[in-house]
Amino acid sequence: MANNNVSFPIPIFGGESYDFWKIKMKTMLRSYGLWSYADKGYNEPEDESSLSDAQRKRLEEERMKDAKALYLIQNAVKYTIFPRIMRANTAKEAWEILQQEFQGDSKVRSIKLQSLRRDFENLKMKDNELVKNYFSRVIEIVNQMKSYGEEISNEKIVKKILVSLNDKFDNIVTIIEETKDLSNITIEQLMGSLESHEQRKIVKVMMKT
Repeated sequence: MANNNVSFPIPIFGGESYDFWKIKMKTMLRSYGLWSYADKGYNEPEDESSLSDAQRKRLEEERMKDAKALYLIQNAVKYTIFPRIMRANTAKEAWEILQQEFQGDSKVRSIKLQSLRRDFENLKMKDNELVKNYFSRVIEIVNQMKSYGEEISNEKIVKKILVSLNDKFDNIVTIIEETKDLSNITIEQLMGSLESHEQRKIVKVMMKT
């Protein structure tokens, strides 16, 4: 259940980095229990006169929640973007207008997703790259893939990282693969193990100099 007593800062969209804004906005709407109104909307009856008192009360509650979701979306865009959605009457309508313009139709999204999949498959850690920097590159692409509807498991991300590290991590990768259940290890746990290994190597090099 959403905590309506908690206020969250609204992420503001100005026409750039739509994918990241969408993720933040989706999280915020979920925190208020309003994401379903932007995602799927709600059903308006053809004839309200046939509704019972309880159904009419429920409908008013749905309209109120949808209006709240629409208000949040309206306030999450800059004045240069607002004209695109000013005539939208529901949260779903406003959300779809923004998605259509800034993320593209299904064909455009499919092409973009294919490109991101290639980028993900081709990811490889650079020779002198720090673990945290490589993880940031991986997660950035993963988040973009998810914003385009890709379902990518934690295990797949973990396996991808392990096979794409540079040679200096060979020993720790072998240990992790032989002693850990890759379906249960989190990305944060993996990064912690790899960073510890990285720090130990750095200390050894420093002690030799």
